[in-house]
Amino acid sequence: MSLKTLGAKIFAGIVHKQTQKWATNPVATQERVFKELIAKAKETQFGKDHDFGAIQTYADYVAKVPVRDYEALKHYVERVVHGEADILWPGKPLYFAKTSGTTSGAKYIPLTKESMPFHIQAARNAILSYVHETGNAGFVDGKMIFLQGSPELEEKHGVKFGRLSGIVAHYVPAYLQKNRMPSWETNIIDDWETKVDAIVQETIQEDMTVISGIPSWVQMYFEKLHQKAGKPVGQIFRNFNLFIYGGVNYEPYRAKFEKLIGRKVDSIELFPASEGFFAYQDSQKEKGMLLLLNSGIFYEFIKVDEFFTENPRRYTIGEVELGVNYVLIISTNAGLWAYNIGDTVAFTSLAPYRVVVTGRVKHYISAFGEHVIGKEVETALKQAMEGTEVRINEFTVAPQITPETGLPYHEWLIEFENEPQDMDAFALKIDAAMRKQNVYYDDLIVGNVLRTVVITKVKQNGFQEYMKSIGKLGGQNKLPRLSNDRNIADYFK
Repeated sequence: MSLKTLGAKIFAGIVHKQTQKWATNPVATQERVFKELIAKAKETQFGKDHDFGAIQTYADYVAKVPVRDYEALKHYVERVVHGEADILWPGKPLYFAKTSGTTSGAKYIPLTKESMPFHIQAARNAILSYVHETGNAGFVDGKMIFLQGSPELEEKHGVKFGRLSGIVAHYVPAYLQKNRMPSWETNIIDDWETKVDAIVQETIQEDMTVISGIPSWVQMYFEKLHQKAGKPVGQIFRNFNLFIYGGVNYEPYRAKFEKLIGRKVDSIELFPASEGFFAYQDSQKEKGMLLLLNSGIFYEFIKVDEFFTENPRRYTIGEVELGVNYVLIISTNAGLWAYNIGDTVAFTSLAPYRVVVTGRVKHYISAFGEHVIGKEVETALKQAMEGTEVRINEFTVAPQITPETGLPYHEWLIEFENEPQDMDAFALKIDAAMRKQNVYYDDLIVGNVLRTVVITKVKQNGFQEYMKSIGKLGGQNKLPRLSNDRNIADYFK
């Protein structure tokens, strides 16, 4: 056992004990975070505008601070971007994480000296939780790759900005720098396909033990490795045993990954965003990710079914229930207040609090009142694939409201790696799984408002071509699992 491996195991035990302290006192931990945030920000412009000085209780906060999305907070953010201090949080931020918004163009999410350390700490603790539970730490002696955005940053009014993954790249601990790949020169390549080719060239002869990134883009990397070497990734990297991912559900990709790798590997799911690092998988045995209640973020939850009603109730951590879909609302030490990040979650455990991401509040299908969400389509596809040789590369779902003939339907656009022998039977399996999960969808099928699922095959690399056509190939960009319009579906017609 190397000194680095031994050190990782000792450190993992220490971090586990620290985590247990707050995880076993969730309500008190969140109350403390809430009070600290209000006290710290009461002299900011936002704090003055919303009378933070008079806020004594959570009820006061709900009465004074409405839930907002980026558009509603944008006028404050723009003042920060233009160089003003003490607007959303004391002083100026360290960085802006630049993301692409659907309605507002580029979004600038502040990262402060108080919030930035938690992004780094959470990623580290996710790995240490895995080490503590499994005892596996040998991977720290091998090479690690993180498929991410460019670490090159620009500057506005004395504040640097770039993609979150590129900003985080500047915080890799010194003891990991020698193990970390790709090189700086490769990481700053803008064109994603060129970048992946360069990463393959750099890594194919290395002892890669940990690989991390969004599954769809790691899949591209694995495919190029396989093409170049002519053998499974697991044979190229014999000590590769840990895949770390976030951004999308891994399950639709799992069968394809295991084929590309040639064996199963452990995985750790993360829930990071520019707005905060919210959760990570703390157990290989339990479902869900540990919600980080001690990371400078105060959480609120609104039931998805109530979200679009007038004045929906806001719940705190002690009030949530298992299995209910909630819109995630955050207030943070980066100056986001009652902020709707757009993600929906459900709790899989209340002791400790673990969540799964169920989708995006704007990514749904309800063209006929069916209220279908991302988790439902992912689960339906997974169930339809079970016990078969079917493998997929990517998929998305859209409503077809005005078909040329017959009843309307949900169109599943699927890029298959290995097609089902009977496509109609496979579509019916998906449909049956959807009907079991969603009573509204079932009612529409029974009532002959909708016909059963229709599958449209997408050619190989078709979704990559689509993402490239809209300038979102690679990086942190993700294909929506479903949408309430046909903007994506019509691209393939």
